[in-house]
Amino acid sequence: MAADGFASLVREDTPDVILLRRGTEVLPEGFRDQPAAGVIIAFTVDDLDAEYERLKNEGAPVTMPLREEPWGERLFQITDPNGVVIQLVAWVTPEHA
Repeated sequence: MAADGFASLVREDTPDVILLRRGTEVLPEGFRDQPAAGVIIAFTVDDLDAEYERLKNEGAPVTMPLREEPWGERLFQITDPNGVVIQLVAWVTPEHA
């Protein structure tokens, strides 16, 4: 579900994730204009390459390009307008397993 300044990510088997744009009145007054700092939300996806291409083609700000870590994590990151880092992940067999 999404509306101006609001997005809700829901699945039956996981907790809800709600993202609000800075300045939204539902946030407490002292927090409305604070950017996020040090927040990463990670999602495991089935087709990481397809998601990377889709988001890049839609103009999402890719802040960490697609990469593979030695421990078997493939990932990339985008950053939302509030400064929240969204990391998409797929797990693969590590190179040196």
